[in-house]
Amino acid sequence: MKTYLEPSEVILLEEVATNLRDKLLIHLLFHLGCRISEALALTIEDVDFDHGIVTIKYLKASLKLSCTQCGQRLGKSHTFCPKCGSRITEAQAEQLEHRRQRMLPLDADTLELLKEYVRRGGPLLRDGKKLIFGINRHRGWQIVKGCAERADLPKLINPETGRIHNVSPHKLRDAFAVRAVKMDDSGDGLRLLQQHLGHASFNTTAKYRKVSGEEHKEWYQRLWEKETA
Repeated sequence: MKTYLEPSEVILLEEVATNLRDKLLIHLLFHLGCRISEALALTIEDVDFDHGIVTIKYLKASLKLSCTQCGQRLGKSHTFCPKCGSRITEAQAEQLEHRRQRMLPLDADTLELLKEYVRRGGPLLRDGKKLIFGINRHRGWQIVKGCAERADLPKLINPETGRIHNVSPHKLRDAFAVRAVKMDDSGDGLRLLQQHLGHASFNTTAKYRKVSGEEHKEWYQRLWEKETA
């Protein structure tokens, strides 16, 4: 069973899309490697059509837990406070929000598709913002899943958990990352990919080397290469 989508399969997804909006959504998710929430939050103002750049704005939320007795920072698995030794029956929780943004280049095909979509009046005005898509997250997932079913694409397996998943928006992000690793898995290439995807941890980015299987495959082949004199 496959673990990720091939570029040819993404093209199939685009071809079976029933309208330009759905085609653009699939195209953007793959060509930018962005999260579905990031794609759906895009406005016309976020796209620099002259320079071919899109600004991705996103809100990252995290939960900070601390001991109610001494204020020590806690992990989710802590039973006792590592500082004062108190048994953790309840912890003080604080919601932390980090607003971030990153600027991503657009390839010529994606830029032209965006221009065509705008020319046809695709963007939707809502709350004073001209949203490119104007749909919610659930609808975005439905679009990708529906196109995958019409294209008769198989479900994908998570290589770490073994669970079977439908083709989803995140699988398009994964397909972008795997393609990038196959093209360049050097240290510089992986750091650029980390920056592009907006990963806080390099380990999150590095997992795509494992998913692509190229590194493992090359290592295994070298084991059986015939020695030359």
